[in-house]
Amino acid sequence: MFARIPPPNFSSATHRARCLTQLRSKSNGLEKYIFLNGLKERDPNLFYSILYDNMREIVPILYTPTVGDACQNYSHIWRRPEGLYVSIGDKGRIREVLATWPNLRDARIAVVTDGIRILGLGDLGANGLPISIGKLDLYIAGAGIRPTSTVPICLDLGTSTKKYLEDPLYIGVRRPRPDAKEMDEFMTEFMTAMKEVFPNLLVQFEDFSTDNAFKYLDKFRNTYKCFNDDIQGTGAVVLSGFFNAARLASEASGLPLKDHRILFFGAGSAGIGVAKQLTSFFKFMGMSEEEAKKQIWTVDSKGLITADRKGLQEHKKYFARTNYEGPPLTNLIDIINHVKPTALLGLSTIRNAFTKEVITSMAALNARPIVLPLSNPISMSEVDYEDAVEWTNGSVIFASGSPYRSYFSPSTGRTHEPGQGNNMYIFPGIGLGTLLSKASRVTDSMIEQASVALAGSLDKEETKSGLVYPRLDRIRDISAQIAMSVIRAAQNSYVDNSPQLRHVTDNVLLQYIKEQMWSPQPSKSDTKM
Repeated sequence: MFARIPPPNFSSATHRARCLTQLRSKSNGLEKYIFLNGLKERDPNLFYSILYDNMREIVPILYTPTVGDACQNYSHIWRRPEGLYVSIGDKGRIREVLATWPNLRDARIAVVTDGIRILGLGDLGANGLPISIGKLDLYIAGAGIRPTSTVPICLDLGTSTKKYLEDPLYIGVRRPRPDAKEMDEFMTEFMTAMKEVFPNLLVQFEDFSTDNAFKYLDKFRNTYKCFNDDIQGTGAVVLSGFFNAARLASEASGLPLKDHRILFFGAGSAGIGVAKQLTSFFKFMGMSEEEAKKQIWTVDSKGLITADRKGLQEHKKYFARTNYEGPPLTNLIDIINHVKPTALLGLSTIRNAFTKEVITSMAALNARPIVLPLSNPISMSEVDYEDAVEWTNGSVIFASGSPYRSYFSPSTGRTHEPGQGNNMYIFPGIGLGTLLSKASRVTDSMIEQASVALAGSLDKEETKSGLVYPRLDRIRDISAQIAMSVIRAAQNSYVDNSPQLRHVTDNVLLQYIKEQMWSPQPSKSDTKM
């Protein structure tokens, strides 16, 4: 074996520039993803350094939207083991499988998916692992979580997607997904084994089916240290953006904040999870929970969700309207005219569901309509940013799930900057705060206070520019502020186990949090969180 000695004139700075040049020479997102994946294997320190310094450019490759392409093609681009697969065939010996993880003592945070509902792309089965990998890369870059403490996990439970079952290169088990009984038995064994093998681990559930997302969050949240990013993370980041969006809209219209009316188009786990989180907005205005619920309407593929609908799914009942007695409202325009919402949120994964008529109807009702098409990736977005700007003559307050570029509007003669309701703003800080507080579980108040902290994190220039979210360049400062709020909420709920942090001032606590963040620079100690 020949020694790998660099050239005599090798320069780290030049090699860094070389890597960026190579990355930017790739012709499409998937090729860029594969290049970055290889760089992380060869030189993880360089990979994370480049990621941290080029967040706006690289996050859309490692996360939405390109990670969707990576998942769909994962069996064909697979190079080496990257995470941990736990198969349905491992039932009865899951603990043994988990114990094969090489960094057992270091493990602190896991992202777990079963690949059934990846980014609105459907059941991708074992191809869903890049979602867990990408989320953990964002924990590392966004909150300074140490790379060796992360555990990406895909539950390989089969797939109902025929093309994968017939693909000779498919990486997963070739069988239909388990029924509810077998799935419940598997998840109970899995979570019990996780706590035994990784006693200090925080588990983030990712992209489970709607029913299972709610079921397993409710089943495990009070026993294990876990949260569901699709339900709680998305809800928290949208609540944060809505605080700022509602303020901007009310400044333009004079409408009291408590009188905002929110219409959700899409009532899956993400939609209902976000809607439940947004009741906190109205509770902050002094409303009761029942009063807050009345300000929110939900719509699914059958139309406005009402309590008298036969066969209504359990998770949809919370916001089902009891005060509507007319014929079923199935057309979105008719629903908008009935509800007269100030905000329209999309979590439907239906491309272009917000037509020109829908957006102009919102603009006719509001001086500054709030339009949040939150479905990922962009190919599933309910409306594109340029269209929303043009159809409202620039008055729209907009934030999307996937990133859009700033847009110069010929009709308004100025450049408009979109917001992105990116979960990356929220989950790294939640994770960091949970770990540093050594919380025994993740409470609702910890999620809620993370949202409040994000809403208040805009700097003067961002506020002056009318943004609803801060710019991603400041993600580590933002994560530190969120972590501090999460720690305080854990302390107030008496679920923390770091007594030395309870009586320090906020300034001291914030400094401590920043000192614990891992950095890819060689001079930084690698013994941090």
